[in-house]
Amino acid sequence: MSTATPPKAQTPDVAAQITYAMRSMGVAPIPRNYELFYEAYIGSNPSLTRELAALGSRATQDELDALGEQYFGSHQTRAIENAHAKLIGELDGLLRLLQQEQTSLQSYNRLLGETYHRINSKSTNSADILRSAINILTEATGSTMAHGEETVVQMSERSKEMDEVRRELDEYKRIANTDSLTRIANRRAFDEKLAAVYTSGTKPLAGLVLADIDNFKKVNDAYGHPVGDKILATVATVIRNNVRKDCFVARTGGEEFAIIIEGNTAEEIFQICERTRTALEATPFKNSKTGVNYGPITISLGFAMASDAEDAGELYAKSDIALYCAKNAGRNRTKHYEDGMKKDFTKSWLIYKR
Repeated sequence: MSTATPPKAQTPDVAAQITYAMRSMGVAPIPRNYELFYEAYIGSNPSLTRELAALGSRATQDELDALGEQYFGSHQTRAIENAHAKLIGELDGLLRLLQQEQTSLQSYNRLLGETYHRINSKSTNSADILRSAINILTEATGSTMAHGEETVVQMSERSKEMDEVRRELDEYKRIANTDSLTRIANRRAFDEKLAAVYTSGTKPLAGLVLADIDNFKKVNDAYGHPVGDKILATVATVIRNNVRKDCFVARTGGEEFAIIIEGNTAEEIFQICERTRTALEATPFKNSKTGVNYGPITISLGFAMASDAEDAGELYAKSDIALYCAKNAGRNRTKHYEDGMKKDFTKSWLIYKR
């Protein structure tokens, strides 16, 4: 019998688990399907999770696309692909116009050269030369100017169409990066923003705050998911209203939120967290029709500074440890990461890391 030491448990590979689930259900591994399973896996939309599970082990592509239409509007991935194709078509058309204009100008330049040589020729009567040259140049100049004006009009139209496509792409990206329930940024947008914190090569003055609603499962179990969804939306609004407009706020999954605050010290970030926490604690959660009181609703917060981490992964891990300590200390409080804090860290901070 082998006496080798068993390997340590590995950090779960969320992306691999999602891919495995798709393969088990016979689902094609295309981006828009992965998006559905990703959102269902992290629990950002409980209704989507339930409906996807209800499709069973052999969901058809039409059924999956119908879910995409229902929960993401016009499916973002497909829409972006269509807009990209349209943009490529507009660029091709613009290139053809420029090539035509270049050909026209080359022809006009060649005509000018031929006329110059005819004028310099001594074999022809001067009056005939000038008369012929003037006629040729007049006709060629008029034709070239007309062609140029037509090109300008067409280029202007192309430019407007390309600007419209750009606006469509911006809107599709905004939708793709927005949590449909709370209307703040989603996990995908958070992953991108967190990855960008360290792109400058230096450790910036920034902090990552992770916030989690206390005892949220009990609320869902007692009052149902529709009430839970309304509470999630209200919590997101309270957080958004109690931080600066330039702070990045996202729902990262389930009842967890993240805030990236730049340009503030740890003491200042602590005060921002406390202001948000007490504002939520004072917010009423009551059904105006039935009189049922769902509150009080509180959150625990943990944060770490970018200057105390080597990269985005470590920053997320330390913020999560601080959040765990806030929960473990009794909830409804803020904790700043300190080196003495301990926790078995198993989360994967970034699914869409490039």
